[in-house]
Amino acid sequence: MIRCKAPLRLGLAGGGTDVSPYADLYGGAILNASINLYAYAHIDPLSDGSIRFESIDRNEQCAFKNEAEIVLDGHLDLLKGVYQRVAKEIGKPLSFQLSTYVDAPAGSGLGTSSTLVVAILGAFKEWLNLPWGEYDMARIAYEIERQELKMAGGRQDQYAATFGGVNFMEFYADEKVIVNPLRIKTRYLDELQNNLLLYYTGTSRLSAAIIDAQQKNVNAKSEKSIEAMHKLKEQSVMMKEALLRGQLNNIGEILDFGWQYKKQMANEISNPLIDNLYETALKNGATGGKISGAGGGGFMLFYCPNNSRFQVIKALQDFGGEFRRYEFTEQGVRSWTS
Repeated sequence: MIRCKAPLRLGLAGGGTDVSPYADLYGGAILNASINLYAYAHIDPLSDGSIRFESIDRNEQCAFKNEAEIVLDGHLDLLKGVYQRVAKEIGKPLSFQLSTYVDAPAGSGLGTSSTLVVAILGAFKEWLNLPWGEYDMARIAYEIERQELKMAGGRQDQYAATFGGVNFMEFYADEKVIVNPLRIKTRYLDELQNNLLLYYTGTSRLSAAIIDAQQKNVNAKSEKSIEAMHKLKEQSVMMKEALLRGQLNNIGEILDFGWQYKKQMANEISNPLIDNLYETALKNGATGGKISGAGGGGFMLFYCPNNSRFQVIKALQDFGGEFRRYEFTEQGVRSWTS
């Protein structure tokens, strides 16, 4: 059995500036951190020529007698798409069962789809001894999702899952990405982790629709949306400096700065529930926060200094969501054979 896991991520600053056409026209910048919630992929080689796909967490399966039967029809297309790219890379068909599982729901804002693609690629790399470096794997994952499967989204998730750790990422035209690992002191990360609450709203969303609205605003040269993205790019630099210097008292304010501008990128990013949750958290001691991912639902982050985390947790109990425990992780995608 070939196994692989890749970490999900928290986007801390600059979210949305990795999406084309903004990143191509102006350059994007994001600061994110991988956490110990994972996407898993397991490959069991077969010898009968068949191909079987299984999503354990979604309780979905499909099987094919041979490669020619595989059709992209909206059913486990991520799994199919990765296999088709791998088969093209190596120039021959394979026979196997691929099983996957993700620790967070799809559409929750932690980069689940892209991280799953990376995990599957990592399993194939382990099985077939493919000569991919970290940048190679992240780029291939991006191409599968955005170009071959036509799924709307940005570029940060594939690189966060592959590299792991806390990274300041830069995005440019021609799909150029530079990953800058940050050497943040352990005590600063411990304090950040203690104060930064991860809250699941209980709702998921289709990020593609929100990202589509964001892209349309940039293409239409909406000054409000483009200026908001410029400010979010500035926010990523502010967050980097605060973490490197241990200025953790500024984190909440920096998150709030970004959240106010992120809402201006597209109308679909926030809604009355999200606004109510955010204001309630601030009234009970949080100094800032944001939605995780494209927006519209999923996970939210709240920065709660001075032990205010307990009051914030209590205040949000009536909203029907749940707080999720997590820890930052330094490692990216990992694979092994059992």
